[in-house]
Amino acid sequence: MNIDEVWAAIDDHRGRTADLLETLDDAEWQHPSLCHGWTVRDVAAHLTLQQIRAREAIAMLPLALRHPGGTNSLIHHSAIQKAAVPTERLIEEIRAMIGSRKHNLGLSPREPLVDILVHGQDITIPLGRALSVSPEVAADAATHIASYGTGWKSKVFQKNRFSASQLCATDIAWSTGTGPEIRGPMLTLLLLLAGRDVDLGPLSGEGLTTAPTTKPAPQHTPPA
Repeated sequence: MNIDEVWAAIDDHRGRTADLLETLDDAEWQHPSLCHGWTVRDVAAHLTLQQIRAREAIAMLPLALRHPGGTNSLIHHSAIQKAAVPTERLIEEIRAMIGSRKHNLGLSPREPLVDILVHGQDITIPLGRALSVSPEVAADAATHIASYGTGWKSKVFQKNRFSASQLCATDIAWSTGTGPEIRGPMLTLLLLLAGRDVDLGPLSGEGLTTAPTTKPAPQHTPPA
């Protein structure tokens, strides 16, 4: 997708995520999300923190340097702090970003795309809700995650036990990696790349049987 299409997808998913959040009751806001150690409310709060200005980022540096657990722990800490504001404000702040092309310092527009897609599923899947994602949009986000390799950006994702497999989409012409194949819907493959513990029912292929049976220990952070 070109950059205009990326931002259009971000706006669409921010709007539909805000719409869904407005329908949740108090118990659903406190429900564990798909992201280990995070409630639905924590994840929604994190989604409001995608436009931190340079001076705010600089002000956070001393805290980041001394915060136990490093960047991942700081991300979780900042989400928990933001989650204390009223529910209506969290929803309003997600809506307020629609139409804006700002993003956090040091990141590209595709980080907000990955964030809103994956976190939308973090919220909806455990609640039995649904937020549709087109294969084309999911493929763009998945390609971006795959481009991280083993660099510093990859460290914010939980590792998955299928990293030695080739992931092949069944609803769009897309694949990544090498090794035994795992085939499935593009959105499911995106969640695998993001380290989410997803239902393997939609997946097939030799890679499912050759992967380690023990899951890596979960990290306590979603994509930043």
